[in-house]
Amino acid sequence: MKHLIIVILYLTALHSNAQEVFHQTKKSKKEKMIVYGSDSCHSCLATKAFLKEKNIKFTYYDIDINKKKEQEMLVKLQKANIPIYTLSLPVIDNKGDVFLNKGNFREFLKVLGKKIEKDEN
Repeated sequence: MKHLIIVILYLTALHSNAQEVFHQTKKSKKEKMIVYGSDSCHSCLATKAFLKEKNIKFTYYDIDINKKKEQEMLVKLQKANIPIYTLSLPVIDNKGDVFLNKGNFREFLKVLGKKIEKDEN
């Protein structure tokens, strides 16, 4: 009887582990856009408004408050070969495609809009 209970517990644990891996994989395919910015940054606030207007799901991190996410953003910029000295907020991570506002905010919104359209198709 003990062996049967142990086998049932093992199979239950194995099944729940497999489900967790499946859900994590499914979730990673539907990742939201991530916006790194600052609530004191006009371009960041305008970007959030733009995304909400387009009904785009995104996660926003205020890097002035969340230093862990600031470090995460810096690592992503480095991996994308974007020099830190060119940093201008907001920084967008669109499912691994990392880019930032390079000073011309209207052009930045055009690029962001094109990437959103590309993802929808």
